[in-house]
Amino acid sequence: MRRLAAPLCVCLVSLLTAAPARAADYTAGPSDYTSIVPTLAAGDTLTLEAGTYTDLLNITDLNGTASEWITITGPASGDPAVFVADPGPCCNTVEIRNSSYVAIRSITVDGDMVDGAFGLSAGGGTSNLVHHITVEDCSFMGHDAGQQTVAISTKTPTWGWTIRGNRIVGAGTGMYLGNSDGTSPFLASVVEYNLVMDTMGYNVQIKWQQPRPDVAGMPTGPSSTIIRHNVFIKNDRASPSGDRPNLLVGGFPASGAGSEDIYEIYGNFFFHNPRESLLQASGRVTIHDNVFVDVTATAVTLQDHDLPLRLARVYNNTIYSAGRGISVSGTLDQGAWAVGNLIFSSTPVSGTWTEERDNMSDAVDQAHLYVSTPSLVLGEMDFYPLPGQCQGPALDLSAFSSDAEYDRDFNSTSKGGITFRGAYAGEGENPGWQLDAGNKGEAAVVPPDEEPDGSSPDAAADAPPDGPVEPGPDAADDGSTDGPEGDVDSGGASGCGCRLIL
Repeated sequence: MRRLAAPLCVCLVSLLTAAPARAADYTAGPSDYTSIVPTLAAGDTLTLEAGTYTDLLNITDLNGTASEWITITGPASGDPAVFVADPGPCCNTVEIRNSSYVAIRSITVDGDMVDGAFGLSAGGGTSNLVHHITVEDCSFMGHDAGQQTVAISTKTPTWGWTIRGNRIVGAGTGMYLGNSDGTSPFLASVVEYNLVMDTMGYNVQIKWQQPRPDVAGMPTGPSSTIIRHNVFIKNDRASPSGDRPNLLVGGFPASGAGSEDIYEIYGNFFFHNPRESLLQASGRVTIHDNVFVDVTATAVTLQDHDLPLRLARVYNNTIYSAGRGISVSGTLDQGAWAVGNLIFSSTPVSGTWTEERDNMSDAVDQAHLYVSTPSLVLGEMDFYPLPGQCQGPALDLSAFSSDAEYDRDFNSTSKGGITFRGAYAGEGENPGWQLDAGNKGEAAVVPPDEEPDGSSPDAAADAPPDGPVEPGPDAADDGSTDGPEGDVDSGGASGCGCRLIL
């Protein structure tokens, strides 16, 4: 007896049930995108047409996977997809809730001078599980009706974010990552190649952290948050809620998960602050190959703040026209190093260091003897070493070899014999990016076949690892300010007209 029908049926059913769902590509405009966004599944891409979008971009319960991200993107060129803040405001313009492995690319978010309407927000504390989010090549404008209005905000425990290549111009605060009471840590993430300028308060702040909450999937081992190749610029506008540095990073928990985390800050351009520091840090931090220009106070202030300053490694930075160059004080149970910096200031290095060596300094009016074009004019300034200058015996950077790109300069080129002081390892004509009010990297020197992080440019957005977790064994919490920061709020409000002091 032939028995073919049943086995054939089982085989067909098996094939049908085993077939993976195919990723879908959608195109939508202002009239129909809200019906498509909630349906997006792992691997799907939604391309938004050019136009003005007046409804909230609500990213809720969208979960891709590490290999199949969900992507929402505006046009790659031409007229943009512009999301405009609600005038109420009823809500923040882009809101992310209980979502993961989602990339948001190439959209414009216009705050339209609505006070309290954040541009992109993930809030709600531990009730909102958000991780592995990429925000890339987006523009944020008009978020400066007040200092408490933020372009990009997170107030939920989150990790695995990549914030890359965005332009934030004119905000109360550019990025505010974490909560002022330390309850919503932002960790194991990358902030890179962004332009943040003309903010009333911080260009960027990452808040201090209380003991880590118990959140499913959050890394518990040592991890790095990398802040690299950004441009941080302030102007002279008033800061009604208090003066703020361009960048401030806070400390980590004293013990347990997160206690050995570190901020790695390198390759950034910091320009102008009339009343505060360019960079303030506490906790555990490594700061190298940055360019700091034009600050009345201290360029780099490292001290106990909300939490202690435990470790600071500061090397190969160029500092020009600062009231003070680098200042350190605090707990420092893991040490502080100032090595190989080039500083033009009347007070180059101050405080008590574990090791202070091989730095080079002179008065501001003598900088022309060392570098190409010392200036306070964007687009004109060039701090690349003149031939035969800014050099000395080879620097011993072996203690910093666990730091990301410790052997690469501001232009991402090899430091070679490591004889140069400051952020540039070369002399003569600068082959890299011109210091200006734009995103860094258009002309930066990148080693052939290699991005600065050793990956393809889209790796973090398309199929990233579980966050940049390449800790250095000596990493440290570092944070500081020239004066009290005065952050208070009602416990994690996130825009929508809520009054939190940033």
